[in-house]
Amino acid sequence: MLKTLGILAAGIAVAFGFGLLVDNAVPPFWALIVNLCGVSIILAVSLNVINGLTGQFSLGHAGFMAIGAYVSAYFTTTLRYFDPEVAKYVSQQPLFDGVWGFAPALLVGGLAAALAGLLVGIPTLRLKGDYLAIATLGFGEIVAILLTNFKQVGGSKGLTGIPSYADTSWIYAFVAICIAFSLFFQRSTFGRALIAIRENELAAEVMGIRTARMKVMAFVYGAFFAGLAGGLYAHLFQTINPGNFNFMKSVEVVVMLVLGGLGSLTGAIVGAIILTVLPEALRDLEREIALPGFRMALYALILILMMIFRPQGIFGQRELSLKLLRRILPGGRK
Repeated sequence: MLKTLGILAAGIAVAFGFGLLVDNAVPPFWALIVNLCGVSIILAVSLNVINGLTGQFSLGHAGFMAIGAYVSAYFTTTLRYFDPEVAKYVSQQPLFDGVWGFAPALLVGGLAAALAGLLVGIPTLRLKGDYLAIATLGFGEIVAILLTNFKQVGGSKGLTGIPSYADTSWIYAFVAICIAFSLFFQRSTFGRALIAIRENELAAEVMGIRTARMKVMAFVYGAFFAGLAGGLYAHLFQTINPGNFNFMKSVEVVVMLVLGGLGSLTGAIVGAIILTVLPEALRDLEREIALPGFRMALYALILILMMIFRPQGIFGQRELSLKLLRRILPGGRK
């Protein structure tokens, strides 16, 4: 535990230093891509607990992200202090105003997403495989439809005028928190139980593991951090609409996991970075050859080749370590 706290403190310190470097030395466009990488890492690492460690197949991560985004944005833009004695709002400022009101708003958004994860998880996580994927996909679509028809949060137009609180330091501080907690989670007794469920659910039940409860708890954990990622996304772009959190967003996060390696924390991080940077890195090439659509076609081809020649993902279920580096690098010991 102390080691994990030490890693967390060091990670947050590095995040703030990294944020100062990016904000002052990196061009604005690529600084935005760096921040998007941070949001993607949180999404991929949190989904890895559900799809990777527990062996479930969730396609509703965009729904949890949307709940966190809308709730946190509503708290920092619309919610005001209400005085029941005079029956009116007595402040023109949002209830969670300023940068230091941003953290509680993010927390509320994460908790709202976690509550949604609990409400969805209890009835659906007794399902397995394709049935669970369809159920979570349905949840994501329900969230998108409700947001589209809920006028208090902008309806189909979405929310605008969201404060720009999510800078690089804030985003990567939460990246450090997500990674540290997930690392501790993965190495704990609870994480070992989730891995046992993934390998053989029947054997895990025979050993006394309460599989349904464990899967629900993993689902709640993943939903919480997806909500945090949604709040960071909203306060990074300053405008959101239901189209930002559609089915393809959930698929994108799943592809990040598959590319990096299901069950690998390192793989989730690397997959998130690659799938966020690669489309933008190919943009200049598409512009030079003047062939519209070539960028995404090449992007898809790279993914197909990856799945053919490395179907287990870049890392498989392994984590990056000095021992693994010695095996991978040229001249290293096998």
